[in-house]
Amino acid sequence: MKKQRLIELLAPAKNVECGIEAVNHGADAVYIGAPRFGARAAAGNSIEDIAALVAYAHIYNVRIYVTVNTILRDEELSDTEKLIWELYRIGVDALIIQDLGITRLNLPPIPLHASTQMDNRSVQKARFLAEAGFRQIVLARELTLDEIAKIHAACPDTLLEVFVHGALCVSYSGQCYVSQACYGRSANRGECAQFCRLAFDMVDADGKVIAKDKHLLSLKDMNQSENLEALLDAGASSLKIEGRLKDVAYVKNVTAYYRKKLDEIFRRRPEYARASSGRVKLGFRPQLDKSFSRGFTDYFLHGRNRDIFSFNTPKSMGEEVGTVKEVRNNYLSVAGITSFNNGDGLCYIDEQGKLCGFRVNRVEGNKLFPQEMPRIKPKTKLYRNFDQEFERLMQKKSAERKVAINMVFEENAFGFTLSLTDEDDNRISVTLPRVKEAARTPQTENLRNQLSKLGNTPFEAETIQINLSADWFIPSSELADLRRRGIEALLAARRINYPQQWERLPETHHAFPVQELTYAGNVMNKSAYGFYLSHGVRHIAPAFEKEAPADAVLMTCKHCLRYSMGWCPTRQKTRSPYREPYYLISGDGRRFRLEFDCKACLMKVLTDTDSHATH
Repeated sequence: MKKQRLIELLAPAKNVECGIEAVNHGADAVYIGAPRFGARAAAGNSIEDIAALVAYAHIYNVRIYVTVNTILRDEELSDTEKLIWELYRIGVDALIIQDLGITRLNLPPIPLHASTQMDNRSVQKARFLAEAGFRQIVLARELTLDEIAKIHAACPDTLLEVFVHGALCVSYSGQCYVSQACYGRSANRGECAQFCRLAFDMVDADGKVIAKDKHLLSLKDMNQSENLEALLDAGASSLKIEGRLKDVAYVKNVTAYYRKKLDEIFRRRPEYARASSGRVKLGFRPQLDKSFSRGFTDYFLHGRNRDIFSFNTPKSMGEEVGTVKEVRNNYLSVAGITSFNNGDGLCYIDEQGKLCGFRVNRVEGNKLFPQEMPRIKPKTKLYRNFDQEFERLMQKKSAERKVAINMVFEENAFGFTLSLTDEDDNRISVTLPRVKEAARTPQTENLRNQLSKLGNTPFEAETIQINLSADWFIPSSELADLRRRGIEALLAARRINYPQQWERLPETHHAFPVQELTYAGNVMNKSAYGFYLSHGVRHIAPAFEKEAPADAVLMTCKHCLRYSMGWCPTRQKTRSPYREPYYLISGDGRRFRLEFDCKACLMKVLTDTDSHATH
């Protein structure tokens, strides 16, 4: 039998509340933003809050990773070093970083993970990072199963983290400069302006309109829930849910859904096992289409396909719930089997291809009475992007997580002993000194009942053994105190025995895969510059944020508009009726030229330097 591989379900947390609920709903690890220098500037958390999350998560052997994954200015390095030491002292399990300058700071022995912002899409890059001492590598979202398998084969001892759910950036992560170029907001410094969710016109070299007012760079959301086993077999060991800006209902629902899917796989495939402790009991049925999504795609996992984009809207569509049957003055009737609730939010695509929505005020069977009647026609598909009843469920306690324990209650020479052993083999014993006093009635069931009252503790009793020579009387209050002391001692033992894995980065000088770095190397500070020099890079250009080249590629995308339109000369062999180059024009008049690199199967977005459009 193969050696058992621990598999990690990694959930997002924008704050400590989301983090705790991620743990409760089945996460094996949680990633959360540091107070500063995380790639979501709007999702920073205090050291105190992160410490509280660490303390809670570690009860269940759940790891906490903190994102410190922006590129840094020279004057920020000292503060970053201090921050990292603070995170180490509160027991954070690893840091997710982008800036390799961090590796040359005076660091504590805290493990480092290579952020997807490092653009980790090749065997050569992954092997370099593994040899540089990174414990876990977050792979680019665009990779196929075969590419993941090749990286795993090249770095079999390095943990590979893959995204399985959530929003997709259209550009390779870390290679998007359009937000900085247009708005002075750097995606590599956590300030992405969501340019890819805007509407554009697409025109050809002669100014002919190819598409009008469409969200041509907006992708659907990733959903790999049907591909989890294939990902594990390819070598992925950490399955990541995107969403550090998402609300707690999203975290609960999506985490619980993937927990259930993984547990089903583990029951069939004993070579894979969960990476944390405790059994999750849910108070609801997780459904992915109840949470925010732009529609779902498995992206490029099985190769290129056309079902990856969402040109009509960058907003959440939700679940398909039926078709409009008839429209009256103040209500519409729906054909379908879905039940609706007062307060539901529904949406549809109108005849102009625009997303429209309305709130349901009252429901009578299949008749919906909106607050305001929408301009909608029969046979229009309806979607529900806000389920009032489901959201109400998500606001309540919706899960609990319990660590299984075995309890043994027995007598000793001076009284009684309660021994507790948890599912991770932590063992403790507490004693109750007491003169043995015969009871008038049988006590076994009463003892079991009193000892099983574990209430709001993280534990539940799997077995309770009573080993007594006679029925001895013990007051319930003394049993309750003994049980409380036992639980406190077991919690202390779990904290002491938590499998923290500290490790220092080795000092390395092996060759970086390339000897020349352009602005796309994202080198912002002297420490990063020194790192690359020491690893054989001879020419290092400054980061785009420091010095923007006039002809820079602003986005590098696997998504290709020529392919999406059906004109790929390699795969579709259909001739376009329009003359290249093609351009995207944003709502404020900015023009962007598209370049197609067929050899690498990429689309590039550049500023149109010949344009005289007003900005």
